[in-house]
Amino acid sequence: MATISSSGALAAPRIARGWPAQRRFALSLGLAPSLTVLVAITLLPAAALLLLSLTPLSLLDPVKTFTFADPLVNYRNLLHDQRFLHSIWVQARLSLYSVTLQLLAGLGVALLLNARQALFGFIRSAFLIPMVLPPIVVALIWKILYTPDVSPMHRLLRSLGMPVHSLITNPDTALGAITVAETWQWFPFTMLMVLAALQMIPDDPLEAARIDGASSWQVFRHVVFPYIRPVLAIAALFRLIDSFKAFPLIYVLTNGGPGSVTEVTNYYGFLQAFNFSYWGYGSAIAVLMLAGVFLLSWLIGRLGGES
Repeated sequence: MATISSSGALAAPRIARGWPAQRRFALSLGLAPSLTVLVAITLLPAAALLLLSLTPLSLLDPVKTFTFADPLVNYRNLLHDQRFLHSIWVQARLSLYSVTLQLLAGLGVALLLNARQALFGFIRSAFLIPMVLPPIVVALIWKILYTPDVSPMHRLLRSLGMPVHSLITNPDTALGAITVAETWQWFPFTMLMVLAALQMIPDDPLEAARIDGASSWQVFRHVVFPYIRPVLAIAALFRLIDSFKAFPLIYVLTNGGPGSVTEVTNYYGFLQAFNFSYWGYGSAIAVLMLAGVFLLSWLIGRLGGES
């Protein structure tokens, strides 16, 4: 009997120790397919991009293909490339303007539509239409609106005695025109997130503030805004990352022009890789963009977490 009880006492801990290991093994098997796909479509292309950026790969000079004699030559050249540095400034302005306008417009519309009536639900659904349209369709819509010969907006202004020249061919207004189109397409994203946060605010602090005589602005500043501030930080993070992908709008509306007024960094990398066939140089631009997006995401995440 002692032997049986002793073996039973020893067997129980082994079973207890074996179950977590078996559970982790089963979870690993379940995650293996998705992790394999993630590695295939994300990590491998990223590694290939980094590898290409260390070479002077160019279709114009195939002899130097995959030559690693001077792996940092592309990055050194970028530091002295005035067109590349100008594209960073253009991208920074586009991101700042568009993300700021999207947050303000999304917040304002969300506050106006923060009601539970059926009519407001229909209006909220209508506001989501621009966000679900393909980017190329949005670009074509705004191309028509910005073309004076076919634009209903230009015809209306002309009939009112206020003719307006093409906004996308004027160096002073081209970047602003792209900003407006970008804001129109993506402010519903912020609106949707803020609406969800507003619906989660409890009624007690709002009623207490109104009973104490707080104005609408004071209620928003001291009660509503602290609740939705983390959501705004998350929305800003997502929209900032997506602002680096405004390629379809720029390609269709301005093609980087007039001159290089709207030539953002990813469009300049596209030109180097596919128009000029400098694949190594274009890959270096993409790697720097990727590093910049990661850095900005980390900074905004820290700021949002601390707030």
